[in-house]
Amino acid sequence: MPGKTVIGLEKIKKIYHMGETRISALNGIDMTISEGEMVAIMGSSGSGKSTLLNIIGCLDKPTEGNYFLDEKNVSELDKNQLSDIRNKKIGFVFQGFNLLGRVAVLANVQLPLSYAGVEKKEAIAKAKKALDWVGLSKYSSHYPGQMSGGQQQRVAIARALVNNPSLILADEPTGALDSKTSIEIISIIQRLNIEKGITVVMVTHEKEISLYCRRLIRLKDGRIIEDAPVLNPRNAAEDLAALRGETDVGT
Repeated sequence: MPGKTVIGLEKIKKIYHMGETRISALNGIDMTISEGEMVAIMGSSGSGKSTLLNIIGCLDKPTEGNYFLDEKNVSELDKNQLSDIRNKKIGFVFQGFNLLGRVAVLANVQLPLSYAGVEKKEAIAKAKKALDWVGLSKYSSHYPGQMSGGQQQRVAIARALVNNPSLILADEPTGALDSKTSIEIISIIQRLNIEKGITVVMVTHEKEISLYCRRLIRLKDGRIIEDAPVLNPRNAAEDLAALRGETDVGT
């Protein structure tokens, strides 16, 4: 049975003005996402998928329509209120990792807690726990530039996880990674969804990656043209084990 509605979008429109040019990025989006879902959003460049994710993440506001997050109409909130919601409820994972290069891994993971005013000792403990969860507890004193792309994305996931969010938004989280590393990252995201019950919304242009989600929403010209369950979603941990030779494939 589906859980409570976490995300509710009603007739969402987003219009950008560039000089005298009017660009309609979203053209009346109606959508609900329930607690515990793992959803892929796909579409070609310019389809509106990143704009939609930015609105869901309270990074942008719709021009028209209502957005309800945990039944609260966040379309009506000011910038400070939106910032507070982002910090308490949402974790972000980006294609480019968005880590601070001159700051050690542990401090990078602590950043959301610092913004939230969490006491330093508690912040360090939570950051270490998050790093341990993504398998990087030994790397806390490393710097991002000393790590592979996959390791940097794990750090980014730990940072997204550190505030114990109810929602994780991932924008092309595997876009800069090779296929094997991509499955490693998706395996972690699946575990967050299954073991911690965190709702996941992920933008991807890769059909193979979308098959690890349980629902696919496809956009075109700012409109939803497909919204359907993924039949037989793939298990990233199993696929990863097969790639590593830990299972006998075909026996």
